[in-house]
Amino acid sequence: MSRERLKLELLYHDIKGPLAIVETGISSLLNKPSQFGPLTAQQEKVLQRILRNIKIAQNLVDDTLELRRSEPAAVTVKSVVLSELITAIIVEIFDLIHVAVAGKIKAVKTLAELKQILERENFFLTIGAALWAQKISIDEKKVKQILRNLLINAIKFRNTKVALEVDESDYDLLFSVIDDGRGIPPVYHDKIFEGYFQMDDQDENGIRGHGLGLAGVLILVEDMGGSIVLESDVEKGAKFTVRLPITE
Repeated sequence: MSRERLKLELLYHDIKGPLAIVETGISSLLNKPSQFGPLTAQQEKVLQRILRNIKIAQNLVDDTLELRRSEPAAVTVKSVVLSELITAIIVEIFDLIHVAVAGKIKAVKTLAELKQILERENFFLTIGAALWAQKISIDEKKVKQILRNLLINAIKFRNTKVALEVDESDYDLLFSVIDDGRGIPPVYHDKIFEGYFQMDDQDENGIRGHGLGLAGVLILVEDMGGSIVLESDVEKGAKFTVRLPITE
């Protein structure tokens, strides 16, 4: 590892410590009124906003570290239950946009319960019961980062709804993230996977456009031996389908 890269790795590592301390402190203020005293509604609202932005900063650090290390040889495969992976990333997303809903999701026991809660938020999850309970071997961290970024984009650009569809084909796992927003003109379909390219900088649904970006998503997908396909047109929403090989 070069001296410059080592310096950056240490910097990212050192940033994570203070962020974790701040997150723990604010969470304690919010969740332990008997120990720290009651909060007014306005104080709670401000602290929730700070907490959401701390989580965004933590995600940024994690994404940047993973992207700097990313290469085909750096894929770390582990066995994971698909339901746990998907539930974890959905909780993470709602922690950023609707904390109360995130709390409800954490408490669900069945796929039917989860779908019911999500549908009230115009978030539609489609996955078969057998696949939901299946244990797969995959790079869990990279998959979470890919889905986090695609779902944040979908929420940001939706009109009313977002969908996550999960399926399998032969030895591949398929994730499709769909929104009903203004869509992406075909002329931009290749450009949006280039670094630093953005169609605009609007923030329409209360969530920031921070993270890996689609260029970073593409790198992680390709490092895992997968592919990503975009289907979209003006005023027809967007559908990103990620195909990832399942490791034996």
